[in-house]
Amino acid sequence: MKQGDLVTRKSYGGDIVFKIHEMGRHYAVLRGVELRLLADAPLPDLNVMPQLDPYLDTTLTRPKWMEAVRRNSLAATIPPEHVGWGSSAAAAPANPNLPAQAPKPRPVFFDVPGKVLHLDGDPNYLRKCMNLYGELRVPAEGYYVAEPNMTDAVRRLLPQVRPDIVVITGHDGLLKNRVNGDISQLSSYKNSHNFVQAVQAARQFEKNRDNLTVIAGACQSHFEALLQAGANFASSPSRVLIHALDPLCIAVKVAYTPIRDTVDILDVINLTHSGLEGMGGIESRGNYRRGVPKVQYVMPT
Repeated sequence: MKQGDLVTRKSYGGDIVFKIHEMGRHYAVLRGVELRLLADAPLPDLNVMPQLDPYLDTTLTRPKWMEAVRRNSLAATIPPEHVGWGSSAAAAPANPNLPAQAPKPRPVFFDVPGKVLHLDGDPNYLRKCMNLYGELRVPAEGYYVAEPNMTDAVRRLLPQVRPDIVVITGHDGLLKNRVNGDISQLSSYKNSHNFVQAVQAARQFEKNRDNLTVIAGACQSHFEALLQAGANFASSPSRVLIHALDPLCIAVKVAYTPIRDTVDILDVINLTHSGLEGMGGIESRGNYRRGVPKVQYVMPT
């Protein structure tokens, strides 16, 4: 057994696959492969799993519900059949004795999804997310940022990147030694206070929640505090573990929702693995635009 091995915990029935992040003489620090969970466990409690690459093995990187996200993003690029974007139907003549006019050709559109700035406290999760943003054709910039440094990164990167959507995520969780088991205090969480401060910094940059959509939190994060700080969507209403790709699912949905529409909250939450127990939010406007005509630029030789 060594650093980087995939393992499960015997005491939890092997329910979650982890990667060994650090090893000591008696304990190992573990990072969830699919869930945004940071844990520790005694070495005798660990079972070594087959050492597949978790970032190439499709059973780990592409859960079934990700196909719904892919279909959702591609559906947004289909030209709408309503007036204002052109129609292929023949125009009815004003004089019935005159022949019908030839149909106007449908314009060819180009797509402008919302741009994402993704800050992640886990470099492996960031790698997964950036690969999927690319596959789903969402313009995105991603940065690995340790949770205590999130606020400074937000202040530095928002003016530089100028995104439509910012994702602030990483690792979090309820502390074992929290006072009286109280979950209402930020001090009861590993990193919720860092996420809250980062959201507040984002809102100092842009107060309007429609001009900048903020998605924040990780496993078991203080949902109410994140919304109060200014997040549009956050985890975790029921203090449950969330999937590594849940924040991405919401970001992609917002990026492909037309600017004239608000994001269907239940629809976007249903795209996530953890559902309403793990993610929640408020009504927010989409960031997707279409344009015409589509021009094929040719570089001069």
